[in-house]
Amino acid sequence: MLHADLTLKTEISLYYDVLVPESAAKPAPLLIAVHGYGAHKRYMMREARVIAPRDWVVASIQGPHQHYRQTKEGYRIGFGWLTDHQPEEYVRLHHKFILDVIDKLADEGTIDPSRVFLFGFSQACALNFRFAFTHGESIRALIGVCGGIPGDLDTNPVYKTFDAETFYLYGDDDEFYTQEQFANFNAKLAASLPNYRSKHYTAKHEITDEMRMDMKSFLAAF
Repeated sequence: MLHADLTLKTEISLYYDVLVPESAAKPAPLLIAVHGYGAHKRYMMREARVIAPRDWVVASIQGPHQHYRQTKEGYRIGFGWLTDHQPEEYVRLHHKFILDVIDKLADEGTIDPSRVFLFGFSQACALNFRFAFTHGESIRALIGVCGGIPGDLDTNPVYKTFDAETFYLYGDDDEFYTQEQFANFNAKLAASLPNYRSKHYTAKHEITDEMRMDMKSFLAAF
């Protein structure tokens, strides 16, 4: 007799980097940066450091799924957050990862848990929106760049109103999303989020200098 899809519970290590500036007062605001598909925590830390106020703590978390990706320099290891197999398990893992990082840094007295900001690019956008609609009380504001939104935005009974400030940025020549898709994402977010703003850029699937300046100004207002 075949018994399929049995499971065993185990532990894995989740990796992240934390920057605590010497000028940071304790407890300090925290910016959590979440990379897109095929990237890694070092890349997103670089992006986060450009936009974060200089006295903020920055945490860059790394997806659990490692794989090889082709670059101009050959194959490199990249990381992702989801697969098509049991994606709901990895949505929960992403949520727990963020909550555990917040709790750890708050318990250490490093960060102020009432001033946590979430920043995601590409694949991380929809994941971070899922987190915001599920654990909105945990974050003060949200930035999403060049990514999608939860496919179950209109149907998931777990989602709650997220009324924190939200900034959504996207390009006019994205390789992975059509302009019709972005227009639909933008309209749905605008209808769902009471404190929402967005901006359309001359850009591909990328973070541009103009985006960086706008995100930096957005965070500086808090």
